[in-house]
Amino acid sequence: MKMNPLGRTDIQVSELCLGTMTFGTQTEETEAHAQIDMALAGGINFVDAAEMYPVNPISAETVGLTETIIGNWFAKTGRRSDVVLATKHSGSGFKHARDGAPISSQTIPEAVEGSLRRLQTDHIDLYQFHWPNRGSYMFRQNWRYDPSKQSHAETMAHMEDALEALQRQVDKGNIRAFGLSNESAWGTSQWLRIAEEKGWPRVASVQNEYSMLCRLYDTDMAEMSVNEDVGLLAFSPLGAGFLTGKYQHGSVPQGSRMDLVPEMGGRKSARVFDAVDAYLAIAQRHGVDPVHMALAFTLQRPFMCSSIFGATHLDQLEHILKTPEVTLSEEILAEIDDAHRAHPMPY
Repeated sequence: MKMNPLGRTDIQVSELCLGTMTFGTQTEETEAHAQIDMALAGGINFVDAAEMYPVNPISAETVGLTETIIGNWFAKTGRRSDVVLATKHSGSGFKHARDGAPISSQTIPEAVEGSLRRLQTDHIDLYQFHWPNRGSYMFRQNWRYDPSKQSHAETMAHMEDALEALQRQVDKGNIRAFGLSNESAWGTSQWLRIAEEKGWPRVASVQNEYSMLCRLYDTDMAEMSVNEDVGLLAFSPLGAGFLTGKYQHGSVPQGSRMDLVPEMGGRKSARVFDAVDAYLAIAQRHGVDPVHMALAFTLQRPFMCSSIFGATHLDQLEHILKTPEVTLSEEILAEIDDAHRAHPMPY
């Protein structure tokens, strides 16, 4: 498994990252622990969580259960040092944690301590802000994105307040590195500028959605990543499961995400199935498994740090672990670009 630097830190992470958002809903604890075991045996050292997980569905009763399950694995195995552990502060809009309070110097210590307690660890390797306080164009909000109501002064004051609070967490040894999620190029650049001016934690990574079906990262964010050594942690690299082909022709496997969340977070449309058909045809023409093609595509992007996948069951994880053996040819990549031009922004 290839290892990549996490920003300008001294942390090295595997190019594939085990996402855990189903731990506690679709994936029970015993299977979740077996997944971590299998992932590490397959060369993965990177595990991503969040205080709001699990999802599918999100509920007040299960918030924090994913971190608890991971913490139980650490306690059971004693293998904390084998894992680069990432988690996230939920921030505003998530009513099940701190009544939806925004990210601030007041909420950061409480959120960090809560995650440390559930994870049964004394430090978090990568601590991420799940959403910007000012809002985001991610999760299909790009169609009518309007930043005109943002306050520049409030945003700058918030960033300084949050970074100073993060520095205190670094000084305590609670976190090692800082990352963003669902961020923009401008926002990331401001976090970087303030951190460098003040000597506070520098952004190491950005976790945004990225796949053959969602390529918002390809332009301004890509330029920022390459020039600032802030790699992408791609979530939903399989297009929330669409790119596996399992939802084509009206199929909805029992227990799948679409079975639990029929509209797939706004991703489901007639256009997405046409786009998936085009990508499946490329994989078939070249004799490449569609799961491996979708993941390998993300790994070969010039701005990639690690691609975060989720596996509900062990057999899915076993299949995904074969991805590093696959390298897409220039011919396949050109056909993927042609399909992207023919089916841009399918959701």
